[in-house]
Amino acid sequence: MKKILVLLTVFCLALSLAACAGGSGSSSSSEAASASQPAESQPQESSSAAADGEEVAVMSYEEYMAAELDSQVTIEACVQAKQSWWEDKATVYAQDENGAYFLYNMACSEEDYAKLTEGTRIRVTGYKAEWSGEVEIMDGTFTFVEGDSYIAEPIDATSLLGTEELIDHQNQFAQFKGLTVEAAGQDEAGNDVAFLYNWDGSGSQGDDLYFNVSYNGETYTFTVESYLCDSTTEVYAAVEALQVGQVIDAEGFLYWYEGLNPHITSVTVVG
Repeated sequence: MKKILVLLTVFCLALSLAACAGGSGSSSSSEAASASQPAESQPQESSSAAADGEEVAVMSYEEYMAAELDSQVTIEACVQAKQSWWEDKATVYAQDENGAYFLYNMACSEEDYAKLTEGTRIRVTGYKAEWSGEVEIMDGTFTFVEGDSYIAEPIDATSLLGTEELIDHQNQFAQFKGLTVEAAGQDEAGNDVAFLYNWDGSGSQGDDLYFNVSYNGETYTFTVESYLCDSTTEVYAAVEALQVGQVIDAEGFLYWYEGLNPHITSVTVVG
């Protein structure tokens, strides 16, 4: 009987020791697995969550001009004129105290387009692009922002005609003085005409107007962009009335297309 009790005691002790050893081994294996777990699988704060609430940095005009083509840019400027709205996209001329921007096909509801009045301050994020020499912001989105209104006075760009410096003022509101109207083409009778409907004369009233002017022996092509200034505007009628040889002053935005091709908003005959 005593032998049986002794054997039972030894057996129970053995079971107890085995259970303790098993528990210790399980704990060690868990700690080892935790220590060997890759760092990237460890719980950590989401980077996107950390970025929430961060405001996109607004570029200065110098930073915008230095940005690479096709890169995303964010600028803040004031509306100077609206060219068109179609299918929730707007094309707008904007400017600040340091430079100007052509905003092409910017996402915009018709309701918001009505609010884009001259001097309205907006923040625009889009992509810097170039088309035939014209640097613009394409496919942008915008928000209205509080701040001082800015309406640009035209810079006198007359003396810059024919210089490399002129392109530094691309898209700015500018004026030209003492330009001589040159022939833009000929009519069916072979007479010189001062303007054309469309660049090749293939259009009709309501289309863009193209006319040529000269200064210091060089000739330049100016345009009345019909989406900006349609056939009901004073400038459209003024260009239709031009005569070859007249001297004029003109104002408009320094748009570029294969060289200088300003979008003219005002013409005055001075001689």
